Amino acid sequence: MSDWLEKDFYQVLGVPKDADADAIKKAYRKLARESHPDSRPGDRAAEDRFKAISEAYSVLSDPAKRKEYDEARTLFGAGTGGFRAPRGGGGGTTTFDLGDIFGSRGGDAGQGGIGDLLGDIFGGGGGQRRRSPQPRRGADVEASTTISFREAVEGVTVPLRMTGDSPCRDCSGTGARSGTVPTVCPNCHGTGMQTSSEGGVFAMTEPCRECRGRGLVVTDPCPTCRGSGRATSTRTMQVRIPAGVKDGQRIRLRGKGAPGERGGPAGDLYVVVSVSPHPVFGRSGDNLTLTAPITFDEAALGAEIKVPTLGGAPVKLRIPAGTPNGRTFRVRGRGAPRKDGSKGDLLVTVEVVVPDRLSDDARAAVEALRAQSAGSDPRADLFSKAGA
Repeated sequence: MSDWLEKDFYQVLGVPKDADADAIKKAYRKLARESHPDSRPGDRAAEDRFKAISEAYSVLSDPAKRKEYDEARTLFGAGTGGFRAPRGGGGGTTTFDLGDIFGSRGGDAGQGGIGDLLGDIFGGGGGQRRRSPQPRRGADVEASTTISFREAVEGVTVPLRMTGDSPCRDCSGTGARSGTVPTVCPNCHGTGMQTSSEGGVFAMTEPCRECRGRGLVVTDPCPTCRGSGRATSTRTMQVRIPAGVKDGQRIRLRGKGAPGERGGPAGDLYVVVSVSPHPVFGRSGDNLTLTAPITFDEAALGAEIKVPTLGGAPVKLRIPAGTPNGRTFRVRGRGAPRKDGSKGDLLVTVEVVVPDRLSDDARAAVEALRAQSAGSDPRADLFSKAGA
């Protein structure tokens, strides 16, 4: 490719042009270990250096490619962006743009040129441009936690013990045995992807089968991670559960999942929350529910009673005379928090309690009430409606 001719791979590796294979390999290992993205996550400059180092080594370590590279740079005048040929009869020179020679412009559609030839020589056949391994986003992780009813309403910070994969400590995430480094995949040229055509018409891009999408291959794998570059690790992190969370709700925490590869971003953490039931309060959306027992006389004559609130002072509730069993009263602003910052309500349902034992005086009073109510039959319409 034309841009390769403008690069001094010897200078990138810091070796002379007559360096032997061992010197080139030694220089590459040293520089790659210092600049590998997995050992220096987030360092963009290190990632760029590693790409340049890998590209230089892929050419200079191959005798055939190195020979063609040296000859091409000699032929086309490395570093000029073009080559110079004597001008007919004159003392000057004429500059030719390599863009025309390599088919980047000015050529007929469907015609190759020297660019295609050099692409085949350097392993990028078909005009496919070589690229170094790209950053990869980390995997999403799911965890679960159980909190109390009150914690769900008010919010809480809980510790989560996470077990997942991270860069292997023995090989610093390279996947290669200590003292060695991986090389750029010769099949995908470090892209992690390969393109195949069906019948020469349709092209399909998929993860490279040789490197499984990593863009790197390991000839001498690390015995700890077996060449994957990943290892199991355990960490404890503090996770904030927002106020008002519901039972079974799934909370997404961006960037708290598995770490990425080669400087890529971390995945997300999804926390599934289970809420333990409360012995008194219940939940209906953003409203809290409560069942309050009252006596017969309070329901019949009316009363003012106190009811508890979750995490607050009791409130007074007025029961009107003649309140039926099961009636629900609303106490505004004493429920669960909403997303807009407001609060739901407390719904209090009264339940008339019938005593299982009566004193002699209480029995006499109830019998007197029955005598006074003898003319009233609460089931008078029951049979007529049943036959309708």
